[in-house]
Amino acid sequence: MMETKHFVIAGIAIAVIIGLVAIFFASADPDGLESSALVLQGDKTLTGETPPDAELVEDVHDGFSYESPMPDYELPDTGIPGQVIAMLVGIGISFIIVLGVARVASGKKEAKNG
Repeated sequence: MMETKHFVIAGIAIAVIIGLVAIFFASADPDGLESSALVLQGDKTLTGETPPDAELVEDVHDGFSYESPMPDYELPDTGIPGQVIAMLVGIGISFIIVLGVARVASGKKEAKNG
């Protein structure tokens, strides 16, 4: 059976490889929530391509608003290197969150058994 350390390293390596390959296959056409919002705004048809000049109109009226540090999963004006950096940062943040949840869960388990 594989040691935990080797299992974690293999998992991170697989995530990085998938992330690097996905960069080259990702569609520039928005999907999901962004695509639905463009359809509701009338900037896109349900089954059509997104026009290059289509932008989401955000009408927050004193509501919560923020500027994404990595819009569209890349660092602004950096191309593929920016996408790679964004992917590595995302994997790192995800790993830290999962590690934290695992530590908290294992601490509760030990306290319950101890």
